[in-house]
Order: sequence, then C-alpha cells, then structure tokens
Amino acid sequence: MAAAEVKLFNKWSLEEVEVSDLAVADFVAVKGKHATYVPHTAGRYQRKCFRKALCPIVERFVCTLMRHGRNAGKKVMAVRIVKHTLELIYVLTDQNPIQVLVDAIINAGPREDSTRIGTAGVVRRQSVDVSPFRRVNQALYLMSTGARDAAFRNIKTIAECLADEIINASRGSSNSYAIKKKDEIERVAKANR
Repeated sequence: MAAAEVKLFNKWSLEEVEVSDLAVADFVAVKGKHATYVPHTAGRYQRKCFRKALCPIVERFVCTLMRHGRNAGKKVMAVRIVKHTLELIYVLTDQNPIQVLVDAIINAGPREDSTRIGTAGVVRRQSVDVSPFRRVNQALYLMSTGARDAAFRNIKTIAECLADEIINASRGSSNSYAIKKKDEIERVAKANR
C-alpha cells in the first residue's frame, strides 16, 4: 500500500505548494521529508548554523509568534493560532493557505539592506545585497510583528490580524506591515548605494 499523503492539520496538502522564487527555494522547507501533520516537531534546529533551514516553514512561523515574554514557550497556543489563521486564509482566498503563506514570505523579504561601515571613527551606511536565508528570516519576523502590533488593544483576534497580514503580503499590497517595512528598508539601501 502506498504511503498516505501528509497533510498539514490533516487538511492542507503540502505537495502542490510551489516556491516560485528559486533563490529562497532551498530555505523554504515545505515538501518531501519536511511535510508534517502538525507544525510541532520538537526538533533541535538551533544546534548548528543553518540547521533551522531544515525546519518546516510553518513551524518556523509558529516559533516567531512565541515572542514577548508572556508568550514565550507557549508553542501549543501558537500552533492553535496558526491553525485558525490558515482556515481564515482559505475562507477569504479559496486557495491553499500554505501556498499563500509561501508567496507572502517570498514577497515580504527585503532584497537589499544597508549595513554600518566604520572607518577611522567615521561611521557611514553602505547598501548590501541580502542573502536568501536572511530574506526568509526577515519576512517571517516582519509578518509576525505586523500582526502582533495590529492585534494589540484591538477587538480583532491575532489569528484574524495574521490572516490579513499574510494575504496582503502575498498580494504585495502596501496595506501589509511587512511590505511597508520591506519597501522602506530597500529605499534606505538605495539611497546608500
């Protein structure tokens, strides 16, 4: 008997997800051995440099939600939030929510940034290209931060804000916090070329 297809939360197919950007394809772990039923593998992804690239991308997104002291370590709560978010994305877009998330990550990562270069006490900014791995990391961070800020002292739940953020980022809409930040970072970098 052939092995059953692994679906996230037993709902969303991971095999049909396409990573359109070749640069970040190696760092967005979705298919094959990275396919899981639940984004909670308890893997030790911080033991070695670059090992977190092997962590399933939805699990990495779950981990970015566990921030600001009071939420630290509450992974089951973060998994529940992401589960609700994916259901909302499906209702709003009628697409595979994992595909929408992957598109959002590709769109939300800045391609150019500026770094500080100090020479003889004079510090100036120099624009640099961003590695694909950092693009993925930045995109995850910006999306979770945007949703957290939107949900704070608001009647909307974190899952609703997260769904809005991901959908807007996947469309490249400037209503998304992540896209706004990315544009700002790239604009500053362009000025410092």
